[in-house]
Amino acid sequence: MKTKATILSFLMIFILILFSCKSEKKSASGQSTRASVEKQEWAIVIHGGAGGITKENITPEMDKEYRAALLFALNTGKKVLSEGGSSLDAVEKTIRTMEDNPLFNAGKGAVFTNDGKNELDAAIMDGSNLAAGAVAGVIDIKNPITAARRVMTNSPHVLLTGAGASQFAKEQGLEIVDPSYFYTERRFNELQEILKKEKNGTVGCCALDKNGNLAAGTSTGGMANKKYNRVGDSPIIGAGTYANNNTCAVSGTGHGEYFIRWTVAHDISALMEYKGLTLKEASELVVNVKLVKAGGSGGVISVDKSGNVSMPFNSTGMFRGFATADGKEGIFIYKDE
Repeated sequence: MKTKATILSFLMIFILILFSCKSEKKSASGQSTRASVEKQEWAIVIHGGAGGITKENITPEMDKEYRAALLFALNTGKKVLSEGGSSLDAVEKTIRTMEDNPLFNAGKGAVFTNDGKNELDAAIMDGSNLAAGAVAGVIDIKNPITAARRVMTNSPHVLLTGAGASQFAKEQGLEIVDPSYFYTERRFNELQEILKKEKNGTVGCCALDKNGNLAAGTSTGGMANKKYNRVGDSPIIGAGTYANNNTCAVSGTGHGEYFIRWTVAHDISALMEYKGLTLKEASELVVNVKLVKAGGSGGVISVDKSGNVSMPFNSTGMFRGFATADGKEGIFIYKDE
């Protein structure tokens, strides 16, 4: 009887140890079994720039306008993804709505350089194969994000700049406009007031589609009062834009020089891939620890391969929003939202 009792005791201990190991594995990953159950069919996250954005320097009317514009952009991408469209289509179409809206520092609402011109940058990346395309310093392409996608799909290059990028866009049949198209005095003055503390806005979108493919895109008018054809992080793959199906998709907004030197977008992906951090852990470490220590301000939007979303920023505000297949969504502007 003693032998049987001993064997039974050992058996029960073994079962308890086995169960304990499984539980530890589950909690260590943060999402193991639960993630497979809750994995989103699709997800989308957007931003419209980060900076000195507070309730004190945005009127209630402007608050409503921004929220409506962000919601319109979000719904554009949601429609593509919910109907089975690709993450690349969702990203491009979503960003185009913000490029066409003078509220944002991209496309129509691009800020002015020291020479009184508008110079635009954009990039897009396909997480399924790491293909990428970008344009920088363009002055007459109505929708730079579409030009960036054509560079990715219809050229052997990644980044085209200035007149060469415009020539390529013309050959691709994209809409070319007179540079005066980007000038809107009323919006320009409003944006200068809103962004007077930090004039670095950008727009971006990251998406996960039903096929499990991630994509990221970013578009910007750059830094206000910039000189010497300065180019920031937005069109630089790995700095302001990055997507990899193995990890996540990221779009950044903020002081571009810091995002370039600290390769912010890729760093988030690398921390996930090589250190096993979750999207939330990796993005918050980069934005709220590494960038802060370096003296860089701004934020990122990101989505991982399971549809988890993270939107950390270290500035006073960031225009942002997200939606997932399970019906969760939101539009936010200020730090306390």
